Amino acid sequence: MTDNPMTQPGKKDATVSTTMAARRALTFKAVPSTQQARDHKAHQKKLTAKSKSKQTTKAKKAKKAKMPRKEKETKAKPLKKVQKTRKSKQEKKENPTAPPYFPYFKENYCPPECACYGRVVQCSDKGIEKIPYGIPYNSRYILLMNNRIDSIQLDLLPEYIHLEFLVLSNNRLTDGAIEGAFEGIQGLKRLYMDHNLLQSVPTDLPSSLEELRLDDNQLSVMSEAAWGRCSNLMVLSLSNNSLGNLSDPLPAGVLSSLGSLRTLNLNHNQLDSVPLQLPLSLQELYLRGNHIQRLPASVFQGQTKLLVLDLSVNWLTDKGLGKGVLAKASHLESLNLEGNRLRQVPRHLPASLKTLNLEGNAISSVGKSAFLGLPQLELLGLGKNKIARVAPTAFLRLPHLHQLDLSHNNLRQVPRKLPPWLHTASLAHNKITEVPRDAFCWGSPKPPLSRLTSVQLENNLLDMGGLNGSAFRCLRGFQVVHFY
Repeated sequence: MTDNPMTQPGKKDATVSTTMAARRALTFKAVPSTQQARDHKAHQKKLTAKSKSKQTTKAKKAKKAKMPRKEKETKAKPLKKVQKTRKSKQEKKENPTAPPYFPYFKENYCPPECACYGRVVQCSDKGIEKIPYGIPYNSRYILLMNNRIDSIQLDLLPEYIHLEFLVLSNNRLTDGAIEGAFEGIQGLKRLYMDHNLLQSVPTDLPSSLEELRLDDNQLSVMSEAAWGRCSNLMVLSLSNNSLGNLSDPLPAGVLSSLGSLRTLNLNHNQLDSVPLQLPLSLQELYLRGNHIQRLPASVFQGQTKLLVLDLSVNWLTDKGLGKGVLAKASHLESLNLEGNRLRQVPRHLPASLKTLNLEGNAISSVGKSAFLGLPQLELLGLGKNKIARVAPTAFLRLPHLHQLDLSHNNLRQVPRKLPPWLHTASLAHNKITEVPRDAFCWGSPKPPLSRLTSVQLENNLLDMGGLNGSAFRCLRGFQVVHFY
């Protein structure tokens, strides 16, 4: 019988020893040391945190995917605002002149008081008291007439670097209210401030100005300093003011610095003489309705370019014109002496004259040599005088005469030997009783057809039954002659 090894004493001790060793080995693997336990725990925490982070990211993506469109836009707005602010700051750095206010002064904005058409801003007839806020800076024409504007905001107009035409007519502007308002304007060419309450010419006018209208104000003084920067001014209108009154007459040379001036309007002021030392560039001078009694000998000096001179409705006499004073204006084409105190046709007029108006004077007769030396004359006005006699050949020295006005005089017959080249002859409102045979048709037994297209004989004392028909034989037809 074989013995069971477990029952054998030696073998039993060996088996027990082996079993204990195995148990110790297993126990060592299952229960680690304290440092190893700590490392293991930290590692597990990292894995857990990473897992949670991934889950959170996935959850956020899933939530964002399910989020409505409006919420997305709402949440994106703050970012857009920041981007817009940054962009605006960048634009300001690039363009320092850009207006800081929105939507004011923008190209696509128009003040509610105005109507905007491209670069034209129309704010007239609105009863406004100030220049409207927000007129776009790129405006070229700004119209503000017929309002109640009593001042101009400082530092406003210089911002309009494209402004060319500014109309402030018929408002309530005064000297103090516009002081400094035009300082720094760059491109303004036309400025209308007529019908306001100004008492002097502004001294800060821009150098770019080409046309200035200050009619119907209360101007009584004018200094040379006002025109110091206006070297480009071509048109200056100062009518219906109080310039040249006895207390402060217009000084000589006050306008001499205006080297580009072409048109000067001083109608209806209180001037007692023509201003001296006017710019030689002047082509048109209007002095109607003043108190001028005489023209000094030095009024036209140098190579003047004057083409038009209006001295109508003044106090000029035959002596006041002086001998040869007007002859110095060698380029003069139009001379208006209507409504003065002349008793005879002026002598020594410029040979360049094409239009001569002598209406409303006290001329009583016209002699043979009255218009000697005017070969270019085309229009002659002698109406509203006291003319009772005209020499038979008085107008034959005028080879280009087309229009002749002898209405409202004291003529008792149609003047004899009128130029055959006349186109119109006005003889209405006289005391004419006779039309001589050689008045219109003369020079040969069979005169050629006249060039007359209109002969006005209304309001005279003609006896239609006693008219000599041969007096009209060269006319184109009786429809040319107006008896009634």
